[in-house]
Amino acid sequence: MSNTTVKEMIKLAKVNLNELSVNEVKNSLNSKDINIIDLRDMPELIENGIIPGSYHASRGHLEFFADPECEYYKNFFDIDKEIILYCHSGGRSALASQTLKNMGYTKISHMKGGFKSWMKEIGIIDDFK
Repeated sequence: MSNTTVKEMIKLAKVNLNELSVNEVKNSLNSKDINIIDLRDMPELIENGIIPGSYHASRGHLEFFADPECEYYKNFFDIDKEIILYCHSGGRSALASQTLKNMGYTKISHMKGGFKSWMKEIGIIDDFK
């Protein structure tokens, strides 16, 4: 039996994944055709803030929030809009992108370097409420 490491899983998830720079995401902030979704856990958002205009869906609840047939579905998982995912450094968002592709979503991107890179290069945040 072969064991796959999380590093290998992330590398595989990034194959054919649209990776956006933090500047590309910044330029998308006011687009009505794009939903930006933060996958970090609640304590991370409370402590560090959130990219303005983004929605929150903890990685642990992703499949439940993204499935329109599920009672926990969140309508910001709009299959007709482009969805940009981000997490702290890019690993969870890469894995989540692959999950959404498996669920039938086609307009999926993730922010390379995650919130860590956003803070280093852009630094604009909202407090999470």
